[in-house]
Amino acid sequence: MDYQQLADLLFPNVTKSWKEYLDMYPERNLPKGAEVLRMAPSPTGFIHLGNLYGALADERIAHQSNGVFYLRIEDTDLKRKVEGAVETVISCFDYFQIHFDEGAHLENGKYGPYYQRQRAEIYQAFAKKLVSEGKAYPCFCSEEELGKLREQQTSLNQATGYYGKWAKCRNLTLQEIKTRLENKDSYVIRMRSNGDSSKQHIFHDEIKGDITVHENDQDIVLLKADGIPTYHFAHAIDDTLMHTSIVLRGEEWLGTLPVHLELFDLLGFKRLKYAHTTVLMKIDETGTKRKLSKRKDPELSLDYYRQLGYHPYAVKLYLMTLLNWNFEQWYLKNPDTNLEEFKFSLDKMGQSGALFDLDKLNNISKTYLSKFTLDQMKDFLKEYVRNYRSDDYQMYFSNESKLDAILSVGMGLNMKKRRKDYAYASQILDSIDLYYHHKMVDSFQYDNELVKKILTDFLSSYDYNDDNNTWFEKLKDIAQQNGFQTDMKAYKLDPTGYKGSIADVSEIVRIATTGHRNTPDLWSIMQIIGEESTKERIINVVKELN
Repeated sequence: MDYQQLADLLFPNVTKSWKEYLDMYPERNLPKGAEVLRMAPSPTGFIHLGNLYGALADERIAHQSNGVFYLRIEDTDLKRKVEGAVETVISCFDYFQIHFDEGAHLENGKYGPYYQRQRAEIYQAFAKKLVSEGKAYPCFCSEEELGKLREQQTSLNQATGYYGKWAKCRNLTLQEIKTRLENKDSYVIRMRSNGDSSKQHIFHDEIKGDITVHENDQDIVLLKADGIPTYHFAHAIDDTLMHTSIVLRGEEWLGTLPVHLELFDLLGFKRLKYAHTTVLMKIDETGTKRKLSKRKDPELSLDYYRQLGYHPYAVKLYLMTLLNWNFEQWYLKNPDTNLEEFKFSLDKMGQSGALFDLDKLNNISKTYLSKFTLDQMKDFLKEYVRNYRSDDYQMYFSNESKLDAILSVGMGLNMKKRRKDYAYASQILDSIDLYYHHKMVDSFQYDNELVKKILTDFLSSYDYNDDNNTWFEKLKDIAQQNGFQTDMKAYKLDPTGYKGSIADVSEIVRIATTGHRNTPDLWSIMQIIGEESTKERIINVVKELN
């Protein structure tokens, strides 16, 4: 076989040599020890927590080594491409403050284009090289023929795939290929594997350490019928030309590692370092530990956190506790230090499934937000309301002095110890809604007549100008007049001797005023909503109880 003639026959329009492309993308001028990593999502429109998990690790390794972190869009599969998906990718990473040095959104680097479909001629030049060396060949098998092949292999209890004796186009003569081309038969370009799946080698993974890898023996597709590469071929070429030094990806890609190692060898490329991260797991309501699911778990989508209004830095703090096992201890000792000061390390990443815990994320978020100043909290809420509740912007921010008072109570700004009630923006807004609207969320635990009596007594004695102590003394008087114990110790000694305690009377007034059983300090709430609104709410509740 004259492989050069075959290459010229298959790629008559590819005039630029693969060597020219190597020259076009020279080594990066970076300091010693600098690492180059990339985020390379497909434009499917779904950006998930695993993407952010990996991107955060990529970004930390690259930037703390004075290296480069870039964005490449792997858009070779048009069937999966969603309109506007690239913008979604960029918007998501911007929101979570993951910053790229170069890439698809900037087109500022010397190693572009950063969209794979725009690099078709590059892949074809390297495919031509492999064909000219007898390392790749055209395959004319149809989907129907490949389906029958799989059925036959399965019936014989043999490994499925296109390899060895099953690769019937592997040994076509030049004349046979010419005839098929003249007939305009559709074809793909396949790699001619030299591997033996019975052989295995030790490979060093940057996270998992030394692992056993079987050789690849599959003649995988390199170029599809439209001349666009498969992921495998594009990966080897792009990461070589863009001088990626570490490929960090999920462990679900471990199965393709033999293919990628052989591809690098056949192309004559230096092998890259690989780091395979663990999958994100959760314990579901049945107590079963399983992988986070796009179908079952809304928290897998990054949109979940944006829609609810989690602070991006709080999410990153939590993910860092999953990425490096020593981060949490470091952060406890350095709570006011930016996470970028933490020395991130691949060898401190877990080797078994990382357990995602939404409650822990909320606790970390509450602690982080509890350190905010009033202005920082307002800025955080303004940004969220502009994007997700724009119709309510005037309600919240037309009277900022009222909002200041509301947030001061909710954050515990005037207390010795800050409150840690706020986890994310939508939850904060929901919790302060009681200052703007009166909705009966919780119900009374006592009969209507007793509730009306207590509320009527409260209205008779209520004076907006009373300080907190005077207000509470009046509430205690009402409790005693209605058969409730104001001394909690006495009540605990004889709970059946009273209708309830002062806490129960406070709860009745609280529910009538706010609609909720649990709120911040009730006197402070009444001071904020004002005398007229306080009375109006309680009067309306009494009317409804009649």
